[in-house]
Amino acid sequence: MKIIRNPGFLFLLLCLLGFLGQSLVDAAVKKYQFDVQMKNVSRLCNAKPIVTVNGMFPGPTVYAREGDRVIINVTNHVQYNLSIHWHGLKQYRNGWADGPAYITQCPMQTGQSYVYDFNVTGQRGTLWWHAHILWLRATVYGAIVILPQPGKPYPFPQPYQETNIILGEWWNGDVETAVNQANKLGSPPQMSDAHTINGKPGPLFPCSEKHTFVVEVEAGKTYLLRIINAALNDELFFGIAGHDMTVVEIDAVYTKPFTTKFILLGPGQTTNVLVKTDRSPNRYFMAAGPFMDAPVSVDNKTVTAILQYKGVPNTIIPILPKLPLPNDTSYALDYNEKLRSLNTPNFPALVPLKVDRRLFYTIGLGINACPTCVNGTNLAASINNITFVMPKTALLKAHYFNIPGVFRTDFPDRPPKPFNYTGVPLTANLGTSTGTRLSRVKFNTTIELVLQDTNLLTVESHPFHLHGYNFFVVGTGVGNFDPKTDPAKFNLIDPPERNTVGVPTGGWAAIRFRADNPGVWFMHCHLEVHTMWGLKMAFVVENGNTPELSVLPPPKDYPSC
Repeated sequence: MKIIRNPGFLFLLLCLLGFLGQSLVDAAVKKYQFDVQMKNVSRLCNAKPIVTVNGMFPGPTVYAREGDRVIINVTNHVQYNLSIHWHGLKQYRNGWADGPAYITQCPMQTGQSYVYDFNVTGQRGTLWWHAHILWLRATVYGAIVILPQPGKPYPFPQPYQETNIILGEWWNGDVETAVNQANKLGSPPQMSDAHTINGKPGPLFPCSEKHTFVVEVEAGKTYLLRIINAALNDELFFGIAGHDMTVVEIDAVYTKPFTTKFILLGPGQTTNVLVKTDRSPNRYFMAAGPFMDAPVSVDNKTVTAILQYKGVPNTIIPILPKLPLPNDTSYALDYNEKLRSLNTPNFPALVPLKVDRRLFYTIGLGINACPTCVNGTNLAASINNITFVMPKTALLKAHYFNIPGVFRTDFPDRPPKPFNYTGVPLTANLGTSTGTRLSRVKFNTTIELVLQDTNLLTVESHPFHLHGYNFFVVGTGVGNFDPKTDPAKFNLIDPPERNTVGVPTGGWAAIRFRADNPGVWFMHCHLEVHTMWGLKMAFVVENGNTPELSVLPPPKDYPSC
C-alpha cells in the first residue's frame, strides 16, 4: 500500500469511501511515515530549531475509520531519544503500540525506526498523538480523526465542514535546556511565552500577524470544530466571539448535546463542538486563555485565531470574546457538571454497577533532599506519598518476559496515613517515598478509583490520564471525599466517559472502569511539570484465561534500551 504523506488527500479519500457506503470492505489499512526531524521555526520575533514530524508544526493528522488498522512507521532523525503515544486509543492487548517511554517500550534512539501497528476498535471521534518522553511534546503532536464506519452517521446534524483546533504552548528558548536548568535548581521550569492555536499565537503577540490561524466560513452553515488541548501545563478556556457552541463529544465519546459560550479543556482532553455561522458576516476571534484557581504561576496570555465569514475583507478588525476569568472556579465546575454520556442503544454508557475493588489515591506535592541540586532540595509529586521512579527497562517488557528487579507490585490502595487532605496548607514533613511500584489487577476486575487532591504545599487542579482505557467519571466534589455520603450522589446512568479527568482544585474525582485490557498501563497527571516530578504510577492488568484475553507478543522491531 502506498504510504500517505498528504493527510488532507486521505481525508477526501475517506469521505469518498463514505459515500460509496457499505459495499466496500469496512476495515482498511492506513499507512503513514513519520520522520522525526529538526526544523527552524520563527515565532514571537524569535527563530529556533524545534523537533517536528515531517517538518510540520503541529504534525500531520492521522485519519482513519472505526475498524481500520493503522500502521505508522516512525523514524528518529534527531539527537533525542523518542517515543510517540496515541492518546486515547485503547490498544487492546497491544501495549507495545501505546508509546510511553520506559513504560511500554524503550525509546527509539537516533537513527532507529519503530512501527506502531494498531487497530481502531470500537472508537470514533477526536483523539491526538504526542511525544511521550522528556518535554518533546511541546512541538511533537498532532490530531487523530477517527471517522464513523460507512453508513453510520453522527448522532447530531451532519456538519457542512470540519476543522481541527489544536491548543498548545510556545517557548522562545529551548524547552529541554530550560527543563534541565530547572532540575539542577530543584525548581519549576519557566512558563511558556505564548499559547498557540495550530502552532500559531495570533495577532495579539509581537511579530505574529502572519502567524495567525484563519478559518473561512460561509454564512448559514454548521461547522464541526475538533478541539484538542495539547498544552503541557495549562487548562484552557476556549470561545468564539458572538457565537455559541454545542458540545457533542469529549475524548472521542459522544455526549448529550448542550450549548455553551465557552468550553474548558485540561491538557490531554478533546472536545468536539458544532458552531452555526448565523451571525452578521464579520471577522470573529476564536480565543483561548488559562484556567488556574490555585496560587500557582501560569502563562496568562490569550491566544487568538480568526473565524472569518466569506467576503469580509481582511482589513476588518476581529471582535474579541470575553473569556471567563482565569480563576473562575464556578464556571469550570458548572461546565463539567453539564457533561453527560449520550447513553443511547447505539452508544450505551456501560458503567460498572458492581465494584470489585475500591482505590483511594491522594495527589500531592512534596520536597525531597537533592544533594546535586543548587538549592539542596527539589520539588516532588506523589500518589499516596509515592514519587514514581522511571525504570531503565520498559515495564511491559519486564512484565511479559518476567524480568525480575524492574518493578514491584505493592502500590498501596490508599494513602499510608489519613489526614485532613484539603485543610490548611501543609508545609512541614513534605518528604515522599520513592520507587517503581505498580498496582496488580486481576483481569476483568471492576475498579472504583477516587483521586483526591491535597493541600501539601498547595491545592491544584490535576488532569489525570489513564492509558489503555476509557473510564466513567461517576462523581466529583470540592473538599475531602466522604465515603459514607458521596457515593449516594454518584451518577451511574449517564456519567461522562473520558480518558483524561480533571481533579478539581482542593477536591476529588471518582472514576470507574473494567480492567479488561491486559498489559501495563500508565496513569499520570497530564501537567508535564507534575509528571516530571513523579506524579505517576501504572497498573499491571493480568491476562485473562485464554490466549484471546492475553497480551499479544511483542513486534520484531521492538526497541531495546
